[in-house]
Amino acid sequence: MNKMKIGITMGDMNGIGLEVILKTLDREEMLNVCTPIIYSSSKIVSYHKNIVDLENFHFQSINNAESPFDGRVNVVNCWKETINIQLGNATEESGKYAFESLEFAVQDLKKGLIDAIVTAPINKHAMQLGGFKHMGHTEYLTEELGSGESLMLMVSEQLKVGLATNHLPIQEVAEKINKELVINKIRLLNKSLKMDFGLERPTIAVLGLNPHASDDGVIGDEEENIIRPAIVECKKNGIMCLGPFAADGFFGSGQYRKYDGILAMYHDQGLIPFKALSFGDGINFTAGLKGVRTSPDHGTAYDIAGKNEADPSSFRQALYLAIDISRNRKIYKEIRDSRKDKREQPSEEV
Repeated sequence: MNKMKIGITMGDMNGIGLEVILKTLDREEMLNVCTPIIYSSSKIVSYHKNIVDLENFHFQSINNAESPFDGRVNVVNCWKETINIQLGNATEESGKYAFESLEFAVQDLKKGLIDAIVTAPINKHAMQLGGFKHMGHTEYLTEELGSGESLMLMVSEQLKVGLATNHLPIQEVAEKINKELVINKIRLLNKSLKMDFGLERPTIAVLGLNPHASDDGVIGDEEENIIRPAIVECKKNGIMCLGPFAADGFFGSGQYRKYDGILAMYHDQGLIPFKALSFGDGINFTAGLKGVRTSPDHGTAYDIAGKNEADPSSFRQALYLAIDISRNRKIYKEIRDSRKDKREQPSEEV
């Protein structure tokens, strides 16, 4: 199978993004499995290369992603101007150019010039200063690459946790939870487990919203009026899903190990146990998009930016996952097309 062309956004230039990118790509096996294309500028990449002190690391500057060099790390020069790097600080410039890097990569993904995107961490405050109008990567990519729907899915070897709601203040979560939303997120998770991870009959656990999953209505009624009816409807449509489960006991007892995917109702309900169990090798995947996007599960880590202390493990896993999902989608499409062709063939007359 041909090498995947993987677009890599630089993230916040004042954080650890380019450090973990360069450390990840400074391995010969990476160039054997994919053609990496960093969206940034040669000057910024060189600046971070000197910090990381990779003597044998080399890259090829290119003007666009149409003809990247195989066996080399490619850097698309998205801009020519000199930029002031202020390590460890959220600045308007760091947000502006992180946004430009992301825009370039997304447009190339739309054009089919790259097979997937791996996004380095951004700082939400810096992004807002730089003119970014979305809450985060997930919301922006849903608008650019989705059909209005997506699923934030945290992935590790141990578990896959999807979120019914993403970056919302806690006081707004309950009003956003409705039957249609829960059904749509279960469907997205089920489809992703099949198409992106190659599972033929995935099993899904759905968490409750309230403590103890409401204790039969004693602590709230969302479980009985919204979440359980959504699960029942999904079951009727052939999805193997169970719940709602009380989140604390579900993770504390190890019950999560029995399921291929888990749907949490809000951000911290899913990410706290996920990061407790998988921090360092977890990956953020945006399911339900027309294109493939993954990201490490950590942030910009301004406190260690420029100190050459960042661990590239999560970014490395994000890159591998982007490759795997891209391949799984191609295989899934081939199987679907093959089955469709067989159904459409006229039966032989006897």
